[in-house]
Amino acid sequence: MKPRTRPTLARRLVSGLATLVVLGTVVVANRPMVAVASEALHTYKINRQSYKERYGHWANLPVPRDFRVNAIHAALLHTGKVLIIAGSGNNKDSFEAGSFRSVLYDPAADSFTEIDTPTDVFCAGHAFLPDGKLLVAGGTKSYEVLEDEVDHAAGVMKIKNESPDGGPHVLEKGTRLVSATGHVYRTRDKVTVPTARKMTHGTTTTVHAGEVEVWVDAVEKGDAAVVGQPAQYSLEGLTGPNLYGVSEKITREKQEYGGDKTSYEFDPVTEKYVKTGNLQDPRWYPTLIGLNGGDVLAVSGLDQFGRILPGRNERYLTAERRWVKAPELKRYFPTYPSLHMMGDGKVFYSGANAGYGPDDKGRTPGLWDVRNNRFQQVPGLREPDKNETASSVLLPPAQEQKVMMFGGGGVGESEHSTARTDIVDLDEKSPRYRPGPDLPKPARYLSTVLLPDDSVLTTGGSSGYRGGKYRDQTRSDLFNAQIYRPDRNVFETAAESTVGRNYHSEAILLPDGRVITMGSDPLYDPTGKNAGTFEQRIEVYSPPYLFRGTRPAITGGPAAVSRGTTATFTTPDAARIASARLVRPSSVTHVTDTDQRSVALGLHRTVGGVDVTVPEKAGLAPSGWYMLFLVDDKGVPSAARWVQVR
Repeated sequence: MKPRTRPTLARRLVSGLATLVVLGTVVVANRPMVAVASEALHTYKINRQSYKERYGHWANLPVPRDFRVNAIHAALLHTGKVLIIAGSGNNKDSFEAGSFRSVLYDPAADSFTEIDTPTDVFCAGHAFLPDGKLLVAGGTKSYEVLEDEVDHAAGVMKIKNESPDGGPHVLEKGTRLVSATGHVYRTRDKVTVPTARKMTHGTTTTVHAGEVEVWVDAVEKGDAAVVGQPAQYSLEGLTGPNLYGVSEKITREKQEYGGDKTSYEFDPVTEKYVKTGNLQDPRWYPTLIGLNGGDVLAVSGLDQFGRILPGRNERYLTAERRWVKAPELKRYFPTYPSLHMMGDGKVFYSGANAGYGPDDKGRTPGLWDVRNNRFQQVPGLREPDKNETASSVLLPPAQEQKVMMFGGGGVGESEHSTARTDIVDLDEKSPRYRPGPDLPKPARYLSTVLLPDDSVLTTGGSSGYRGGKYRDQTRSDLFNAQIYRPDRNVFETAAESTVGRNYHSEAILLPDGRVITMGSDPLYDPTGKNAGTFEQRIEVYSPPYLFRGTRPAITGGPAAVSRGTTATFTTPDAARIASARLVRPSSVTHVTDTDQRSVALGLHRTVGGVDVTVPEKAGLAPSGWYMLFLVDDKGVPSAARWVQVR
């Protein structure tokens, strides 16, 4: 009798695959065996250790039904929890019902918590404050109304008061104004018309009318009340010239989203929104960016009537928790401009943006000196007509002062997109963009995440507008992911995701080194024939470094460090630590993230620990909370330790 031998590894793998195929065929009897076999082979392939070491691994995150929300915004708090903000979630029914949502996800406990959300912060702006609170400002005051849904002519009307006497006039909601032709219009909101102001210049006294703007709607349906030119209106039942309305036009055109004035600080410790002073201007789709010194600048956005703000920016005085106008920093940007704080305190506008505004205004990249409002244009960006829905990131480490632009598409609902990446070195005397490696496919809405090993994960996106048709594709979501290596200027292929992510999607680095991805608001379902639904599934990506051996550990150290100083952190793995990075947590929406950065620390290994030195420049390491990662000689990072930079 022949001796029994163990089957070879290859034979065992083939046998295992055959078993998977048989089981799959039994379970899914109506599906072709080839398809089941293919899926079994793919599942086996992506779960091999050698595959994960090279490409990483994706996993679905189970989300309890009661905590599934439309992720419009997301931010990693210094408690390690992820704040997922939906507001009304791009759902008009939720808006009208006053149903606004935020959820906290705790990766350490794998738990979710509902957060009371006082107003509709859908499409607000946000940025971290030095103490770790998240400033959230603006949002939605009114939803868009498409042209075919506009039954009553409507428009913005200025109510003027030419009398300097008698005080302000309060007009209740529904106040009626009458045109010269007898058509009647009603105000949508209660407003107060200021008193006129007397101004004396020498012997001449002039009166400047007080005025306030308000939406008005025609009482009657149809086109009869449409007015296509400037006109004056009288208040019904009021005689005399002192109080009247004027409007440029009243139409049945599409009505855009209206911005809100509310502002909050979200406290990670109490896990509550805390009201601050209101914005000076309502803002929908604004960008917020922290400045040296701790204040925050708010730029762009649509006002309460859906008009893009014409360069009126404002400053949040953090110590006083109030907003003030900043006329000295008047500068026009399209909505959600992608801004990056540079080492010298200047703000770089990469050219990436998320949408509203004319295609010939405010779209040129440049360095903005927020001390004197000077703007130095930066040339060289290829395909500048495709900067909308592009992504940009301050490449790691921040000391290199290089910004990279990824993909993008044409203005508005354009079907055009690009695989372009361009890179600019802002330390050059005359900086200009230069070509980087192309993406594998044209991509809009691409998420970019800084990893602690000085690489950049790019994931998600679509080639078409909101995942819609692109060339011969019915749906254009992209599942390929790449890791960009700045030191070699190349993309490396990463494992493919399983969930499409386009408009309204986010990706964030977690303290354990993984990346969480969420959101997506496609126009169509996977067939391309029916309306899409918001993607509420969440995926988590584990980069290759998590499969390459034992991770170093940080066992102790200070909770706070000062710029320009050295601090000691204990680790049993000091001998193999090759680098230390402070990674600022992300606060992202519409692929716009002004917080994300990775700062290299000076490193000296000691017995049982490492000494790390923080850069002196506030523009390199703005005050706030960071994740400290120690990375070994194989590129494997520790789990993060939270450290506050002061």
